[in-house]
Amino acid sequence: MRIGLGSDHLGFELKEKLGVYLRDKGYEVTDYGCHSTEHVDYPDIAFEVAEQVLAGTHAKGVLVCGTGNGMTIAANKVAGIRAALCHDPISAERAGKSNDAHILTMGALIIDFERAKEVVDLWLAAEFQGGPSARKIGKIRQREEEQYGAPDRDREPGSGPVTGGNNGA
Repeated sequence: MRIGLGSDHLGFELKEKLGVYLRDKGYEVTDYGCHSTEHVDYPDIAFEVAEQVLAGTHAKGVLVCGTGNGMTIAANKVAGIRAALCHDPISAERAGKSNDAHILTMGALIIDFERAKEVVDLWLAAEFQGGPSARKIGKIRQREEEQYGAPDRDREPGSGPVTGGNNGA
């Protein structure tokens, strides 16, 4: 599976560790920055990762900033993307199973590396369950279509954010 990875300066160290961890587990990881602890604006990184996930370059994305809030807000501004802020195992699993989240966000000031590994593993392993959640995701997609003409209008919940291609698999 291909994963897009990004952070701001506050999330840089955790992002670097997660990148090594994910590569060691066999994932193909592309790092979209930042590449140091020098100050950067998190929306630039979040938009790039979200757009690449939407385009099918990656099946999933992981974003890290100080609290995770900024990355979540920014990534969710890309129509067709669902980003979920998770710092605990239950939220991570439900983000995949119930919310069909394309992007996981975390806050490096909140979560340590050991817990971050657990959260990422659970989220990546979680498969969208459909059922009543599919109806709810459908309502979100409908709202995006009405408001933005969302690019994934022909997709069913659980099938990923992209029309055509291999969705980064």
